[in-house]
Amino acid sequence: KNHNNNNIHKAFWDVSTDSNNFPWAEKLEAQSHIIIDEFEKNLFQKSKEDAENSLFSGDSAWQSKVMGTGWSAFRLQRLGVWNTENCAVFPRTYELLRKLDIPLAVRGVCFARQTPGSGVAPHSDGRNFILTSHLGLKVPEGCWIKVGRKEQTWQEGKLTTLDTSFEHSTGNPTTDDRHVLIIDFWHPELSDAERAALEFIYDLRNKFESGEIPFRQPKSLEEEGQGFGGFLKALTGGGS
Repeated sequence: KNHNNNNIHKAFWDVSTDSNNFPWAEKLEAQSHIIIDEFEKNLFQKSKEDAENSLFSGDSAWQSKVMGTGWSAFRLQRLGVWNTENCAVFPRTYELLRKLDIPLAVRGVCFARQTPGSGVAPHSDGRNFILTSHLGLKVPEGCWIKVGRKEQTWQEGKLTTLDTSFEHSTGNPTTDDRHVLIIDFWHPELSDAERAALEFIYDLRNKFESGEIPFRQPKSLEEEGQGFGGFLKALTGGGS
């Protein structure tokens, strides 16, 4: 599903030392203090105001079902569309990410929390045409991420980059929350035509889900349980 056999396929990527394929990565790590400082200030302010109205209180029940109840996210961008309300909470982070011109893809950008004693069960999204970087923000000692047969931890201010088409899982056996900034971006070996086609498909999906594309399902397809929604789901792998 959603697989490109022409791409290099490996569990972890060292993007910060590969300026040819990832010219933005080293710059992001060098300026990670901007994101960490802004994140910590917002996290403190929100917790001070109301514990029930935290940064991560609005994540979807569907996402919690997929990733486990201990995982939640605060989303800045998804399917190519920036969330202006959320970006206004993190203006310096938003400005930095835009300035670095990262080739963002699919799920885009989000802050992710893993609560104490929880973990994400082994799973794969089958999408080896994207890569995912986790920028460590607050990482208690003992937290881990496993991709394929390889296991490591995150480092604060550093990028941990993985291919999520490999089976992967995470764990937080500590007594504190673990926080990372997740960034999805296109695989560097995609051709211009492949990337343009994928961007078109995901843009179409986003417009369909948001109601921007009017659609009337043919009766024959409705009876078969197919239609345009099923077509998009098959192409994009359902949720993200």
